[in-house]
Amino acid sequence: MTKSVLIESKNQLIDYIASGSKPKAEWKVGTEHEKFGFHKHNLKPLHYDEPGGIRDILEGLAKHHNWQPVYENGYLIALSRNGCSITLEPGGQLELSGAPLADVHQTCAETNLHLNEVKSVAEPFGTAFLGMGFQPTASREDIAFMPKDRYKIMSAYMPKMGNLGLDMMKRTCTIQANLDYSSEADMVKKFRVSLALQPVATALFANSPFTEGKTNGFLSYRSHIWTDTDPDRCGILPFVFESDMGFERYVDYMLDVPMYFVLRNGIYLDASGLSFRDFMAGKLSILPGEKPTMKDWEDHLTTAFPEVRLKKFLEMRGADGGPWRRICALPALWVGLLYDQTQLNQAADMISDWSIEDHAYLRNQVPKLGLCTPFKSGNVRDLALTMLAMARAGLEKRAIKTSCGKDETVHLNALQVIADTGVTPAERKLGKYHGVWNQQLDEIFKLCAY
Repeated sequence: MTKSVLIESKNQLIDYIASGSKPKAEWKVGTEHEKFGFHKHNLKPLHYDEPGGIRDILEGLAKHHNWQPVYENGYLIALSRNGCSITLEPGGQLELSGAPLADVHQTCAETNLHLNEVKSVAEPFGTAFLGMGFQPTASREDIAFMPKDRYKIMSAYMPKMGNLGLDMMKRTCTIQANLDYSSEADMVKKFRVSLALQPVATALFANSPFTEGKTNGFLSYRSHIWTDTDPDRCGILPFVFESDMGFERYVDYMLDVPMYFVLRNGIYLDASGLSFRDFMAGKLSILPGEKPTMKDWEDHLTTAFPEVRLKKFLEMRGADGGPWRRICALPALWVGLLYDQTQLNQAADMISDWSIEDHAYLRNQVPKLGLCTPFKSGNVRDLALTMLAMARAGLEKRAIKTSCGKDETVHLNALQVIADTGVTPAERKLGKYHGVWNQQLDEIFKLCAY
Protein backbone atom coordinates (compact mmCIF):
# COMPACT_ATOMS: atom_id res chain seq x y z
CA MET A 1 0.00 0.00 0.00
CA THR A 2 1.70 3.19 -1.17
CA LYS A 3 1.83 6.23 1.04
CA SER A 4 0.07 8.44 -1.55
CA VAL A 5 -3.06 6.24 -1.74
CA LEU A 6 -6.16 8.12 -0.60
CA ILE A 7 -8.02 6.71 2.38
CA GLU A 8 -11.58 5.85 1.43
CA SER A 9 -12.54 3.49 4.27
CA LYS A 10 -11.53 2.45 7.78
CA ASN A 11 -10.62 -0.99 6.43
CA GLN A 12 -7.54 0.53 4.79
CA LEU A 13 -6.36 1.74 8.20
CA ILE A 14 -6.92 -1.69 9.72
CA ASP A 15 -5.12 -3.36 6.82
CA TYR A 16 -2.17 -1.00 7.26
CA ILE A 17 -1.56 -2.18 10.82
CA ALA A 18 -2.41 -5.81 10.03
CA SER A 19 0.23 -5.76 7.28
CA GLY A 20 2.85 -5.67 10.02
CA SER A 21 2.14 -9.33 10.78
CA LYS A 22 5.00 -11.60 9.80
CA PRO A 23 6.10 -15.19 10.48
CA LYS A 24 8.31 -15.81 13.50
CA ALA A 25 11.34 -16.48 11.30
CA GLU A 26 11.16 -12.86 10.14
CA TRP A 27 10.74 -11.22 13.55
CA LYS A 28 13.27 -8.48 14.24
CA VAL A 29 14.13 -6.17 17.11
CA GLY A 30 14.70 -2.44 16.86
CA THR A 31 16.16 -0.24 19.58
CA GLU A 32 15.83 3.52 19.98
CA HIS A 33 17.47 5.72 22.56
CA GLU A 34 17.74 9.42 23.34
CA LYS A 35 20.45 11.41 25.12
CA PHE A 36 21.10 14.95 26.33
CA GLY A 37 23.96 16.98 24.87
CA PHE A 38 25.95 19.31 27.12
CA HIS A 39 29.05 21.48 27.17
CA LYS A 40 31.71 19.96 29.37
CA HIS A 41 33.06 23.29 30.64
CA ASN A 42 29.79 24.58 32.07
CA LEU A 43 27.42 21.58 31.83
CA LYS A 44 24.85 23.68 29.92
CA PRO A 45 22.57 22.05 27.33
CA LEU A 46 23.54 22.22 23.67
CA HIS A 47 21.57 24.61 21.49
CA TYR A 48 21.13 24.09 17.77
CA ASP A 49 23.25 26.75 16.10
CA GLU A 50 25.98 27.57 18.62
CA PRO A 51 29.61 26.46 18.13
CA GLY A 52 29.78 22.78 19.01
CA GLY A 53 25.99 22.67 19.15
CA ILE A 54 23.53 20.18 17.71
CA ARG A 55 23.97 21.28 14.10
CA ASP A 56 27.75 20.88 14.36
CA ILE A 57 27.29 17.40 15.81
CA LEU A 58 24.99 16.38 12.95
CA GLU A 59 27.31 17.88 10.35
CA GLY A 60 30.26 16.07 11.89
CA LEU A 61 28.46 12.73 11.79
CA ALA A 62 27.54 13.30 8.14
CA LYS A 63 31.08 14.33 7.20
CA HIS A 64 33.08 11.74 9.11
CA HIS A 65 30.76 8.74 9.35
CA ASN A 66 28.86 8.66 6.07
CA TRP A 67 25.42 9.62 7.34
CA GLN A 68 23.06 11.15 4.79
CA PRO A 69 21.67 14.56 5.81
CA VAL A 70 17.95 15.38 5.98
CA TYR A 71 16.89 19.03 5.84
CA GLU A 72 13.76 20.96 6.75
CA ASN A 73 13.47 24.62 5.71
CA GLY A 74 17.22 24.67 5.19
CA TYR A 75 18.00 23.28 8.65
CA LEU A 76 19.82 19.97 9.06
CA ILE A 77 17.40 18.09 11.32
CA ALA A 78 18.14 14.36 10.79
CA LEU A 79 20.52 11.79 9.33
CA SER A 80 19.99 8.39 7.74
CA ARG A 81 22.19 5.36 7.00
CA ASN A 82 21.51 1.66 6.35
CA GLY A 83 18.00 1.58 7.79
CA CYS A 84 18.95 3.71 10.83
CA SER A 85 18.17 7.34 11.49
CA ILE A 86 19.43 9.99 13.86
CA THR A 87 16.75 12.51 14.72
CA LEU A 88 16.23 15.43 17.08
CA GLU A 89 13.75 15.50 19.90
CA PRO A 90 12.26 18.93 20.65
CA GLY A 91 14.90 20.06 23.14
CA GLY A 92 17.85 18.82 21.11
CA GLN A 93 17.95 15.31 22.55
CA LEU A 94 19.80 13.19 20.00
CA GLU A 95 17.94 9.99 19.13
CA LEU A 96 19.18 6.91 17.35
CA SER A 97 16.34 4.96 15.73
CA GLY A 98 18.02 1.68 15.02
CA ALA A 99 17.39 -0.65 12.11
CA PRO A 100 15.25 -3.77 12.57
CA LEU A 101 17.89 -6.42 13.34
CA ALA A 102 17.92 -10.17 13.85
CA ASP A 103 19.00 -10.32 17.49
CA VAL A 104 19.97 -8.36 20.58
CA HIS A 105 23.69 -8.77 19.93
CA GLN A 106 23.31 -6.93 16.63
CA THR A 107 21.24 -4.09 18.05
CA CYS A 108 23.75 -3.71 20.89
CA ALA A 109 26.63 -3.53 18.42
CA GLU A 110 24.70 -0.91 16.46
CA THR A 111 24.24 1.16 19.63
CA ASN A 112 27.92 0.84 20.53
CA LEU A 113 29.00 2.00 17.07
CA HIS A 114 26.64 4.95 17.24
CA LEU A 115 27.82 6.10 20.67
CA ASN A 116 31.46 5.85 19.59
CA GLU A 117 30.75 7.89 16.47
CA VAL A 118 28.91 10.57 18.44
CA LYS A 119 31.71 10.72 20.98
CA SER A 120 34.35 11.09 18.27
CA VAL A 121 32.48 14.07 16.80
CA ALA A 122 31.56 15.69 20.12
CA GLU A 123 34.93 15.52 21.90
CA PRO A 124 36.77 18.06 19.69
CA PHE A 125 34.00 20.56 20.50
CA GLY A 126 34.27 19.92 24.23
CA THR A 127 30.77 18.48 24.31
CA ALA A 128 29.35 15.16 25.44
CA PHE A 129 26.05 13.31 25.87
CA LEU A 130 24.29 12.22 29.03
CA GLY A 131 22.24 9.07 29.68
CA MET A 132 19.42 10.00 32.06
CA GLY A 133 15.61 9.93 31.97
CA PHE A 134 15.25 13.62 32.80
CA GLN A 135 17.67 16.52 32.38
CA PRO A 136 18.95 16.79 35.97
CA THR A 137 19.94 20.46 36.17
CA ALA A 138 18.52 22.55 33.32
CA SER A 139 15.31 24.57 33.47
CA ARG A 140 12.81 24.74 30.62
CA GLU A 141 14.19 28.17 29.76
CA ASP A 142 17.73 26.81 29.51
CA ILE A 143 16.69 24.55 26.63
CA ALA A 144 15.83 25.90 23.18
CA PHE A 145 13.44 24.19 20.80
CA MET A 146 14.92 22.64 17.69
CA PRO A 147 13.99 24.18 14.30
CA LYS A 148 11.33 21.61 13.34
CA ASP A 149 7.89 22.93 12.46
CA ARG A 150 5.97 20.07 14.05
CA TYR A 151 7.46 21.05 17.40
CA LYS A 152 6.09 24.58 17.04
CA ILE A 153 2.59 23.11 16.68
CA MET A 154 3.05 20.66 19.54
CA SER A 155 4.54 23.22 21.93
CA ALA A 156 1.59 25.56 21.40
CA TYR A 157 -0.94 22.77 21.94
CA MET A 158 0.65 20.89 24.85
CA PRO A 159 -0.05 23.46 27.62
CA LYS A 160 -3.75 23.33 26.73
CA MET A 161 -3.88 19.64 27.63
CA GLY A 162 -1.61 19.19 30.66
CA ASN A 163 0.93 20.84 32.92
CA LEU A 164 4.03 18.86 31.98
CA GLY A 165 3.91 18.52 28.19
CA LEU A 166 6.68 21.03 27.61
CA ASP A 167 8.86 19.17 30.11
CA MET A 168 8.18 15.97 28.18
CA MET A 169 9.28 17.67 24.98
CA LYS A 170 12.38 19.42 26.28
CA ARG A 171 13.69 17.50 29.26
CA THR A 172 13.01 13.76 28.91
CA CYS A 173 14.93 10.89 27.34
CA THR A 174 13.90 7.28 26.88
CA ILE A 175 15.05 3.90 25.63
CA GLN A 176 12.59 2.03 23.43
CA ALA A 177 12.40 -1.47 21.97
CA ASN A 178 10.30 -2.34 18.91
CA LEU A 179 9.05 -5.90 18.39
CA ASP A 180 7.02 -7.83 15.81
CA TYR A 181 3.89 -9.99 15.91
CA SER A 182 2.67 -12.86 13.71
CA SER A 183 -1.08 -12.26 13.73
CA GLU A 184 -3.85 -10.26 15.32
CA ALA A 185 -4.13 -12.73 18.20
CA ASP A 186 -0.37 -12.66 18.75
CA MET A 187 -0.38 -8.87 18.70
CA VAL A 188 -3.18 -8.76 21.30
CA LYS A 189 -1.41 -11.13 23.67
CA LYS A 190 1.90 -9.28 23.35
CA PHE A 191 0.18 -5.92 23.73
CA ARG A 192 -1.58 -7.02 26.93
CA VAL A 193 1.51 -8.56 28.50
CA SER A 194 3.83 -5.68 27.63
CA LEU A 195 1.30 -3.04 28.70
CA ALA A 196 0.68 -4.78 32.03
CA LEU A 197 4.40 -5.20 32.71
CA GLN A 198 5.55 -1.82 31.42
CA PRO A 199 5.60 -0.41 34.99
CA VAL A 200 8.02 -3.17 35.95
CA ALA A 201 10.37 -2.02 33.20
CA THR A 202 9.86 1.55 34.40
CA ALA A 203 10.99 0.50 37.88
CA LEU A 204 14.05 -1.40 36.62
CA PHE A 205 15.14 1.54 34.45
CA ALA A 206 14.11 4.34 36.87
CA ASN A 207 16.76 7.01 36.40
CA SER A 208 15.27 10.49 36.75
CA PRO A 209 15.16 11.63 40.40
CA PHE A 210 16.44 15.20 39.89
CA THR A 211 14.92 18.42 38.56
CA GLU A 212 16.95 21.63 38.27
CA GLY A 213 19.62 20.30 40.63
CA LYS A 214 17.26 19.13 43.37
CA THR A 215 15.44 15.92 44.19
CA ASN A 216 11.93 15.80 42.72
CA GLY A 217 10.30 13.11 44.87
CA PHE A 218 10.23 10.52 42.08
CA LEU A 219 12.50 7.71 40.94
CA SER A 220 11.22 8.04 37.36
CA TYR A 221 10.06 11.60 36.95
CA ARG A 222 10.09 11.01 33.19
CA SER A 223 7.40 8.38 33.64
CA HIS A 224 5.34 10.63 35.89
CA ILE A 225 5.46 13.43 33.32
CA TRP A 226 3.43 11.36 30.87
CA THR A 227 0.55 11.27 33.37
CA ASP A 228 0.13 15.06 33.07
CA THR A 229 0.91 15.62 29.40
CA ASP A 230 -2.25 14.92 27.38
CA PRO A 231 -4.99 12.51 28.52
CA ASP A 232 -6.25 12.14 24.93
CA ARG A 233 -3.07 10.41 23.75
CA CYS A 234 -1.29 8.96 26.81
CA GLY A 235 -1.96 6.29 29.41
CA ILE A 236 -2.62 2.59 29.96
CA LEU A 237 -5.34 2.01 27.32
CA PRO A 238 -7.91 -0.07 29.29
CA PHE A 239 -9.56 -1.25 26.05
CA VAL A 240 -6.49 -3.38 25.29
CA PHE A 241 -7.62 -5.77 28.03
CA GLU A 242 -11.20 -6.02 26.76
CA SER A 243 -12.50 -8.98 24.78
CA ASP A 244 -12.90 -7.13 21.48
CA MET A 245 -9.30 -5.87 21.35
CA GLY A 246 -7.78 -6.19 17.91
CA PHE A 247 -6.48 -4.16 14.99
CA GLU A 248 -9.84 -2.43 14.50
CA ARG A 249 -10.14 -1.45 18.14
CA TYR A 250 -6.76 0.25 18.05
CA VAL A 251 -7.70 2.02 14.82
CA ASP A 252 -10.85 3.32 16.52
CA TYR A 253 -8.71 4.60 19.38
CA MET A 254 -6.38 6.40 16.99
CA LEU A 255 -9.31 7.93 15.11
CA ASP A 256 -10.37 9.50 18.40
CA VAL A 257 -6.88 10.85 19.19
CA PRO A 258 -6.91 14.53 18.15
CA MET A 259 -4.57 15.44 15.34
CA TYR A 260 -1.44 17.57 15.57
CA PHE A 261 -0.62 18.40 11.95
CA VAL A 262 -0.91 17.58 8.27
CA LEU A 263 2.23 17.64 6.14
CA ARG A 264 1.75 19.08 2.65
CA ASN A 265 4.56 19.95 0.24
CA GLY A 266 7.07 19.96 3.07
CA ILE A 267 4.95 22.35 5.16
CA TYR A 268 3.38 21.39 8.49
CA LEU A 269 -0.22 22.63 8.66
CA ASP A 270 -1.55 23.13 12.17
CA ALA A 271 -4.36 20.61 12.73
CA SER A 272 -4.04 20.51 16.52
CA GLY A 273 -7.22 19.28 18.15
CA LEU A 274 -8.93 18.41 14.86
CA SER A 275 -10.45 15.03 14.02
CA PHE A 276 -8.99 12.41 11.70
CA ARG A 277 -12.53 11.10 11.26
CA ASP A 278 -13.51 14.50 9.83
CA PHE A 279 -10.41 14.36 7.60
CA MET A 280 -11.57 11.01 6.20
CA ALA A 281 -14.96 12.55 5.46
CA GLY A 282 -13.33 15.46 3.61
CA LYS A 283 -14.43 17.84 6.36
CA LEU A 284 -11.10 18.91 7.85
CA SER A 285 -11.41 22.67 8.32
CA ILE A 286 -7.85 23.44 7.20
CA LEU A 287 -8.14 21.27 4.03
CA PRO A 288 -11.82 21.38 3.06
CA GLY A 289 -12.83 18.70 0.61
CA GLU A 290 -9.46 16.91 0.81
CA LYS A 291 -9.10 13.35 2.09
CA PRO A 292 -6.04 11.91 3.85
CA THR A 293 -3.43 9.64 2.34
CA MET A 294 -1.81 6.62 3.95
CA LYS A 295 1.18 8.86 4.73
CA ASP A 296 -1.15 11.07 6.78
CA TRP A 297 -2.28 7.99 8.71
CA GLU A 298 1.32 6.90 9.22
CA ASP A 299 2.13 10.36 10.59
CA HIS A 300 -0.95 10.37 12.83
CA LEU A 301 0.05 7.03 14.40
CA THR A 302 3.19 8.74 15.75
CA THR A 303 1.16 11.35 17.66
CA ALA A 304 -0.22 9.02 20.35
CA PHE A 305 1.98 8.30 23.35
CA PRO A 306 0.62 5.36 25.35
CA GLU A 307 2.98 3.17 27.37
CA VAL A 308 2.91 0.65 24.51
CA ARG A 309 2.22 1.90 20.99
CA LEU A 310 1.06 -0.04 17.95
CA LYS A 311 2.15 0.75 14.40
CA LYS A 312 3.22 -2.13 12.16
CA PHE A 313 5.05 -3.36 15.27
CA LEU A 314 4.78 -2.85 19.03
CA GLU A 315 6.83 -0.17 20.78
CA MET A 316 7.87 -0.57 24.42
CA ARG A 317 7.91 2.97 25.83
CA GLY A 318 8.30 2.67 29.61
CA ALA A 319 12.06 3.01 30.21
CA ASP A 320 14.17 5.99 31.28
CA GLY A 321 17.32 6.82 29.38
CA GLY A 322 20.51 5.37 30.81
CA PRO A 323 23.97 3.94 30.11
CA TRP A 324 25.00 1.71 27.21
CA ARG A 325 24.48 -1.51 29.16
CA ARG A 326 20.83 -0.67 29.85
CA ILE A 327 20.24 0.39 26.26
CA CYS A 328 21.17 -3.19 25.38
CA ALA A 329 19.16 -4.62 28.28
CA LEU A 330 15.78 -3.26 27.20
CA PRO A 331 15.47 -5.22 23.94
CA ALA A 332 16.86 -8.29 25.72
CA LEU A 333 14.14 -8.07 28.36
CA TRP A 334 11.28 -7.83 25.89
CA VAL A 335 12.64 -10.23 23.27
CA GLY A 336 13.13 -12.92 25.89
CA LEU A 337 9.63 -12.42 27.26
CA LEU A 338 7.61 -11.87 24.08
CA TYR A 339 9.38 -13.90 21.40
CA ASP A 340 9.22 -17.27 23.20
CA GLN A 341 5.70 -18.72 23.21
CA THR A 342 6.09 -20.52 26.52
CA GLN A 343 7.24 -17.40 28.34
CA LEU A 344 4.62 -15.24 26.64
CA ASN A 345 1.87 -17.65 27.68
CA GLN A 346 3.14 -17.77 31.26
CA ALA A 347 3.28 -13.98 31.42
CA ALA A 348 -0.24 -13.75 30.00
CA ASP A 349 -1.45 -16.14 32.69
CA MET A 350 0.32 -14.13 35.39
CA ILE A 351 -1.44 -10.89 34.49
CA SER A 352 -4.79 -12.41 33.49
CA ASP A 353 -6.58 -11.54 36.74
CA TRP A 354 -5.22 -8.00 37.09
CA SER A 355 -7.97 -5.41 37.10
CA ILE A 356 -7.91 -2.04 35.37
CA GLU A 357 -7.50 -0.60 38.86
CA ASP A 358 -4.37 -2.75 39.28
CA HIS A 359 -2.91 -1.42 36.04
CA ALA A 360 -3.72 2.17 36.99
CA TYR A 361 -2.26 1.69 40.47
CA LEU A 362 1.05 0.40 39.09
CA ARG A 363 1.18 3.14 36.49
CA ASN A 364 0.75 5.84 39.11
CA GLN A 365 2.81 4.44 41.98
CA VAL A 366 5.88 2.98 40.29
CA PRO A 367 7.31 6.37 39.21
CA LYS A 368 7.45 7.30 42.90
CA LEU A 369 8.26 4.01 44.62
CA GLY A 370 9.99 1.92 41.97
CA LEU A 371 10.69 -1.69 42.87
CA CYS A 372 9.38 -1.09 46.41
CA THR A 373 5.84 -0.47 45.14
CA PRO A 374 3.54 -2.85 47.09
CA PHE A 375 1.44 -5.06 44.81
CA LYS A 376 -0.87 -7.98 45.60
CA SER A 377 0.91 -10.02 48.28
CA GLY A 378 4.39 -8.74 47.43
CA ASN A 379 5.93 -5.83 45.55
CA VAL A 380 7.14 -4.82 42.11
CA ARG A 381 10.59 -6.24 42.81
CA ASP A 382 8.98 -9.69 42.98
CA LEU A 383 7.46 -9.06 39.55
CA ALA A 384 10.81 -7.87 38.23
CA LEU A 385 12.58 -11.04 39.39
CA THR A 386 9.88 -13.18 37.79
CA MET A 387 9.95 -11.16 34.59
CA LEU A 388 13.73 -11.43 34.35
CA ALA A 389 13.62 -15.19 34.94
CA MET A 390 11.10 -15.55 32.12
CA ALA A 391 13.13 -13.33 29.79
CA ARG A 392 16.29 -15.29 30.59
CA ALA A 393 14.57 -18.59 29.81
CA GLY A 394 13.28 -17.20 26.52
CA LEU A 395 16.70 -15.93 25.48
CA GLU A 396 18.38 -19.19 26.48
CA LYS A 397 15.98 -21.07 24.24
CA ARG A 398 16.83 -18.75 21.32
CA ALA A 399 20.49 -19.71 21.90
CA ILE A 400 21.84 -16.96 19.65
CA LYS A 401 25.51 -16.65 20.53
CA THR A 402 28.38 -14.30 19.82
CA SER A 403 31.71 -15.54 18.49
CA CYS A 404 32.75 -15.70 22.16
CA GLY A 405 29.94 -18.16 22.89
CA LYS A 406 27.74 -15.79 24.92
CA ASP A 407 24.01 -15.89 24.33
CA GLU A 408 21.64 -12.92 24.58
CA THR A 409 21.13 -13.40 28.33
CA VAL A 410 24.42 -11.53 28.88
CA HIS A 411 22.50 -8.33 28.14
CA LEU A 412 20.17 -8.94 31.10
CA ASN A 413 22.94 -8.83 33.68
CA ALA A 414 22.66 -5.09 34.31
CA LEU A 415 18.97 -5.50 35.14
CA GLN A 416 19.56 -8.60 37.23
CA VAL A 417 21.80 -6.64 39.61
CA ILE A 418 19.06 -4.02 40.00
CA ALA A 419 16.37 -6.61 40.71
CA ASP A 420 18.56 -8.72 43.01
CA THR A 421 19.51 -5.73 45.15
CA GLY A 422 16.13 -4.01 44.91
CA VAL A 423 17.93 -0.71 44.34
CA THR A 424 17.07 1.27 41.21
CA PRO A 425 19.58 3.44 39.34
CA ALA A 426 17.73 6.50 40.66
CA GLU A 427 18.16 5.36 44.27
CA ARG A 428 21.88 4.81 43.76
CA LYS A 429 22.21 8.38 42.50
CA LEU A 430 20.11 9.70 45.36
CA GLY A 431 22.47 7.98 47.78
CA LYS A 432 25.45 9.72 46.19
CA TYR A 433 23.57 13.03 46.08
CA HIS A 434 22.94 12.96 49.82
CA GLY A 435 26.43 11.58 50.48
CA VAL A 436 29.65 12.02 48.53
CA TRP A 437 28.17 14.53 46.05
CA ASN A 438 27.15 16.85 48.90
CA GLN A 439 23.86 17.67 47.10
CA GLN A 440 25.68 18.84 43.98
CA LEU A 441 25.16 17.23 40.57
CA ASP A 442 28.31 18.10 38.64
CA GLU A 443 29.56 14.53 39.11
CA ILE A 444 26.50 13.11 37.39
CA PHE A 445 27.75 14.53 34.09
CA LYS A 446 30.90 12.43 34.47
CA LEU A 447 29.21 9.33 35.83
CA CYS A 448 26.47 9.22 33.20
CA ALA A 449 28.22 10.58 30.09
CA TYR A 450 28.68 8.17 27.21
